[in-house]
Amino acid sequence: MAAQDVVTLVQRLDAHGVDTCIGGGWAVDALLGEQTREHSDLDLWVPAAHLERLFVAFAEAGVDRIFPWPGDRPWNFVLHNGVRLRVDLHLYEPLADGSLHYGSVAAGGSIPPGALAGHGSIAGTAVRCESAEWAVRCHTGYPARDVDRHDVTLLCHRFGIPLPEGFEPLEGHSPSSPA
Repeated sequence: MAAQDVVTLVQRLDAHGVDTCIGGGWAVDALLGEQTREHSDLDLWVPAAHLERLFVAFAEAGVDRIFPWPGDRPWNFVLHNGVRLRVDLHLYEPLADGSLHYGSVAAGGSIPPGALAGHGSIAGTAVRCESAEWAVRCHTGYPARDVDRHDVTLLCHRFGIPLPEGFEPLEGHSPSSPA
C-alpha cells in the first residue's frame, strides 16, 4: 500500500467526520517521519460509533469488500477494494475514565489513555497515530516476524524505549540511546 493511498484514505475519512488513528506498520513509519519498509495494508483505530460514516467514505473510494482473515471478529476485520487497498479495522469504544475498550463485552480489554495519541507524518502529511510505546506493545506478545523486529527495533532506538525480550538491537546502535 503506497503512502499516498494512506493519506488519501485518511483525508477522505476525515472529510466524513471519522476519527481515525493509524496503527501497525504505518504508525511506526509515521512516528519515524519516513517510510522504512513496504506495507501490505493500513491498520486503523476507529470509534465504533463512526462505523457507518467509515463505510460511506470507503464505499466512495471503492474499499467496499470484506477480506476474510483468520481471527476476524466484529471489532477487528479487513476491508479491501479488490486490487491493492487493504484496511485492517480496529473498532473501540471510549470509556468514562479516558481509556478505550477494545473487543467483546465478555473478553475485551482496555487500551490506556494516550495509547492512540501519537503524532507523526506520512508523505509529508501530519497524521494521528499510535504512541511509540503502544506501537511497541502491539508488535509484541506473539512470535515476532521480521517486520516486527524491524519496527520494534527502530521505535525503541528512536524513542529510547527498552527493547523487549527477544528483540535484538540494530547493528551499530544502542536501543537505549535515541538517534
